[in-house]
Amino acid sequence: MKTTRIVIAGGGFAGLYAAMHFDKRLARRADVEVTLISRENFILFTPMLHEVAAGDLYPGDIVNPLRRILRHVKFVDADVQAIDLNARRIRCIASVADRELEFEFDHLLLTLGSETNFFNMNGVRDWSVTMKSLSDAALLRNRMVALLEEASLQSDEAARRQLLTFVTAGGGFSGTETTGAVNDFVRETVRYYPQLSEDLIRVVVVHPGNFILPELGEELGRYAEHKLRERKVEVIKGQRVANYDGVVVTLSDGTSIPAATLIWTAGVNPSPVIAQLPCEKERGRLLVSEYLAVTGVPGLWAAGDCAAVPILDAENFHPPTAQHGIREGVTVAKNIEAMILDRSLKSFRYKMMGQLASIGHHTGVAMVFGIKFSGFIAWWFWRSVYLMKLPRLAKKLRVMASWTLDLFFGQEIEQMITVRDIEALSGQLARIRARTKSGSEETKHERPIALN
Repeated sequence: MKTTRIVIAGGGFAGLYAAMHFDKRLARRADVEVTLISRENFILFTPMLHEVAAGDLYPGDIVNPLRRILRHVKFVDADVQAIDLNARRIRCIASVADRELEFEFDHLLLTLGSETNFFNMNGVRDWSVTMKSLSDAALLRNRMVALLEEASLQSDEAARRQLLTFVTAGGGFSGTETTGAVNDFVRETVRYYPQLSEDLIRVVVVHPGNFILPELGEELGRYAEHKLRERKVEVIKGQRVANYDGVVVTLSDGTSIPAATLIWTAGVNPSPVIAQLPCEKERGRLLVSEYLAVTGVPGLWAAGDCAAVPILDAENFHPPTAQHGIREGVTVAKNIEAMILDRSLKSFRYKMMGQLASIGHHTGVAMVFGIKFSGFIAWWFWRSVYLMKLPRLAKKLRVMASWTLDLFFGQEIEQMITVRDIEALSGQLARIRARTKSGSEETKHERPIALN
């Protein structure tokens, strides 16, 4: 009996929801093998990342282990390195020991997401803080606490101001929500440091456009700007971050801002693995048909941030948002299933229901079914919608409990990860790699690379 091998590369929203569809259908069959490859063994609920940075939620509140969600789909914790379309094989690096794995496929679904784009600015790459992963959010929170502790020990006022200056590059959803969260956390926490005053704190968001949150339109963007300014956030429009050396942020007009922290949310690129593929692309993303099949390559499919999905009867493409990725993942899974079972394929059709943003201090902005609203109601609606979308009941209950406790007792200010912890962990990982590499070199000729 011939086994049809389906490999999903990427465990984000699109990849997980495709895997969940297969888990209920094809993965139960003896003649079908479905494998999900992801660099993390959990699904991260990215819309709530800034809540972790603000201390409103703990990191574990917004992640769900993939092995608890998937029962019949095989899961591999590995990082995709390269894809050979001719040999129909995908190469990965797994585990601390950098073990090489290869998988053959009949159908390959690429949902590799995106990575931070630093626009070839090495200083920004080396010194800035990003907001793409769970560790980014957790480390940003620990960084804020560490900077408050350091500032409390400084006697020089200029040094204190530099330590307590936070600049965000990019005024889209991620940048605006992160700025609001950082501003709330630092200003509400500084009262526990008698040596410091709120006047020393400076929070800045730099956006190249005429108004922040351009996805929501000018009206809501200007409302969000007004609310941020009320909370003492500086909004610099029409400028870009041109350089950062870890001490001073330089803007495109030459303005210098002494700051210990630059939060970079100014752009993303598709995964480097996508760039290696000899396929037609649209601004770096794989061009797919209305069925989410990659043009010109049978058995290759793509969804999510790495795919340029055309809008039917239009010349534009669907935006790379979570709500689109979820539905693209389900649609492409159904089409792969239809291809295997010799059924007709269905086009991807979806009209965005709306978009929401939390801008801090129990304030939000929203546009739902074309209706715009803002303030506390939008913030409450933001929390309600994303709470419902959070996978698994256990996580929903944890988040509800955390939010409720936060209303009564405020945020905690402990450092969960210190510099010493990171140095110790790095040393341990280096020793494990060295030991494992030494052993693998001796037995390399005995161990096959392929795992089918």
